[in-house]
Amino acid sequence: MTVIDELDRGREAFAGHAWADAYESLTLVDRSSPLEADDLRLLATAAYMLGRDHDYLGAMERAHHLYLEAGEALAAVRCAFWIGINRMLRGEMSHSTGWFARAQRLLDRQERDCVERGYLLIPVLLRELGAGDWEAASTTAAEATEIAVRFGDSDLFAMAGHEQGHALIRQGRLEEGLRLIDEAMVAATAGELSPIVTGLVYCSVIAYCRELYELRRAQEWTEALTHWCEQQPDMVAHTGVCLVHRAEIFGLQGAWTDALEEARRARERCAQGMVNRRAVGEAVYLQAEVQRLRGELPGAEEAYREASEYGREPQPGLALLRLAQGRNDAAAAAIRRAVGETSDRLSRARLLPGYVEVMLAVGASEEALGASRELEDISSGHGSALLAAMSAGARGAVALARGEAGDALGPLRHARQAWDELDVPYEAARVRVLVGLACRELGDEDTAVLELEAARGVFARLGAAPGLARLDSLSAGVITVDAHGLTPRELEVLRFVAAGKTNRAIAAELVLSERTVDRHVSNILTKLGVSSRAGATAYAYEHELV
Repeated sequence: MTVIDELDRGREAFAGHAWADAYESLTLVDRSSPLEADDLRLLATAAYMLGRDHDYLGAMERAHHLYLEAGEALAAVRCAFWIGINRMLRGEMSHSTGWFARAQRLLDRQERDCVERGYLLIPVLLRELGAGDWEAASTTAAEATEIAVRFGDSDLFAMAGHEQGHALIRQGRLEEGLRLIDEAMVAATAGELSPIVTGLVYCSVIAYCRELYELRRAQEWTEALTHWCEQQPDMVAHTGVCLVHRAEIFGLQGAWTDALEEARRARERCAQGMVNRRAVGEAVYLQAEVQRLRGELPGAEEAYREASEYGREPQPGLALLRLAQGRNDAAAAAIRRAVGETSDRLSRARLLPGYVEVMLAVGASEEALGASRELEDISSGHGSALLAAMSAGARGAVALARGEAGDALGPLRHARQAWDELDVPYEAARVRVLVGLACRELGDEDTAVLELEAARGVFARLGAAPGLARLDSLSAGVITVDAHGLTPRELEVLRFVAAGKTNRAIAAELVLSERTVDRHVSNILTKLGVSSRAGATAYAYEHELV
């Protein structure tokens, strides 16, 4: 194959997003006959997508100098911009600043208007966002998007537009900001953006959705990112981040085994590529969370420590682990420290539910009440269903702990419904435990048993050993089980089943809904290890339960 043939092969592979083939062919050509600037940019992009950051920077710097030698200043500015962005993402701020300064100096020599002026607003925008100057960031982003529209540059529009959306949301302009974020993502999913910008926008938007408690959007865009990654099987860049997001969603949905597997894969992939490496701490933290909820406390402790080593704040998870270990004083000290040094409202919201739980456990109900009210204030001004669920659950837990069972039921019911609608079964089950306890306080034993039984079923399905242990530690008046494992209500239903009654007839006898009886019968079959009503009847007679 001639050099020209190999070059054509590399270009075709690049166009088809076959990054490994593109990198191999373009590298072979470059070794025999140095590539020109445009093809060096292709090589650089292929290297980036394969997680070969050093090769990316080398090829892009060579392209920059070739453009300068050819008098193509604006193309050289573009290269300098992307080198600066890469250095910034790697945390090499001095190098990054130097490349942005070089790009600006070259641009200042150009008298005509050009889209590159919009690109060099991006570093300014990122600095303003990092400083939390949302108004300035919104203004800068708006200027960049105007330039993007004027020159028809989709990459610039997506980069500036989604950042403008984030800044607007932070200023309380939720709907306006979310529209801009969604518009940028439409461009990404439609294949209108260059490969690197597509990956950066995907990861940035999903991170913002998580930060802004937009769970549904985070789920939708994570599915889209997953599809994009699957279309490029040899891609390394961004795939680790994608796996982290998938792990988090699996964890929320109760697919804990899948969550642990995705977190493990994310850790392996996060060892490659600059963007991926920044996500490894989050992957380890997610692993710790699942292990804690499953009762695997030594493994969870080790994972929280490792997450901290990667720079990920281990709270509130580590404080809740200390609570599970019975180290209440350590839990309280840790969560108080984390909340005390966190000033951003949305960041505090992520800590406050754990803070409430720990404060109630150590008897600091006034602190718990204050945290609950702060969480309610944050939620009321944000419009997030996830925040609303967190807030209502905390408010109900505090009311119940303060002996106000009647006042607790309203927010707890709201929280349970919200968690169900968000498809977060573990949190919904935790709230049902509180509902059951509130009903017991109000003398409604039947409803208490139903709620606690429902929670037990979810904990058993998820493998949430601490949740099951807590139910077992509750008073015998709430849930009473014998060797067969049936609750009093289930035993009552079993006797009707053994008598040949239908579910409808049982519901009429016990003044329950038929759906509730269906659930009782299903639980009975599962607990007795039989597959039919006849098997349950035989078990009842064999064990003298009727």
